[in-house]
Amino acid sequence: MTNHETDALVTADWVEDRLDEFRSDDPAYRLLEVNNPTVTADSEYTPYEDGHIPGATFFDWDADLSDPVTRDILDKEAFEKLNGEAGITEDSTVVLYGGGRVPNWFALFAYWEYKYFGHDDVRVIDGGKPYWVDNDYPLTTDVTEFSSQEYTAAGPFEHIRAYREDVEQAVDSGVPLVDVRSPEEFTGEVIAPEGLQETAQRGGHIPGAKNVPTTSVLNDDGTFKSADELRQLYADVGINEDQSVVTYCRVGERSSIEWYVLAELLGFEDVQNYDGSWTEWGNLVRQPIETGEAQ
Repeated sequence: MTNHETDALVTADWVEDRLDEFRSDDPAYRLLEVNNPTVTADSEYTPYEDGHIPGATFFDWDADLSDPVTRDILDKEAFEKLNGEAGITEDSTVVLYGGGRVPNWFALFAYWEYKYFGHDDVRVIDGGKPYWVDNDYPLTTDVTEFSSQEYTAAGPFEHIRAYREDVEQAVDSGVPLVDVRSPEEFTGEVIAPEGLQETAQRGGHIPGAKNVPTTSVLNDDGTFKSADELRQLYADVGINEDQSVVTYCRVGERSSIEWYVLAELLGFEDVQNYDGSWTEWGNLVRQPIETGEAQ
């Protein structure tokens, strides 16, 4: 068990005990490694082709889970096709993990996307791939192939997603906004982490946003902090579970991590992820921004 009372988070031990199920052609259990090698080449994790959890299939966040033409997540038909070809059904227990500049960086975006399309049983490995590798759990270079399945998505469920218009209304009405980027990005000192391509014309943050950097929700080993510690992080910036909350970052992946923390680990009832994030807001002409520390 993890130190959180939810099935949405599982331990490395829990996964290791079920490796036979994850390797089976029976679609009851499926394991997905989600990363984006082009932007995490300097991160401390083992690339999929050099070693992955036995039974895991690889999804590239950019190539597989996004639409490069519309700069959007997959539409429903494409999401169904991707999963069906990977041997996944809507009834599968899907367990996600990955690396990145923080553990599970892209895996938690995938988690949010699965929930957006209504997948009932999806989980994340606490600590992600770095924890699995650092603690000498088994790795393989064998690529498992599964029989294709029919996948029918129940969603999309828009209540967990924020669009630009929703954020504009949040600013006007005082709905809390959580900017999960680094302090340097938040203040406007830098526009994006070094080496990343998706940027904006201006640096800064959405008016009224509070900065809770993604790294602050994790322990040194990459696992999530306790519920009490996490709740205090948000209380320190005036956010509690009685409020609606919108999370955002640069392109929506880091903000999915804190959407997950708020919605799944802390049980906040109304949390939306603004996946357009700063690459949309910071590029809009005449859109209001703030720079410097939070007011």
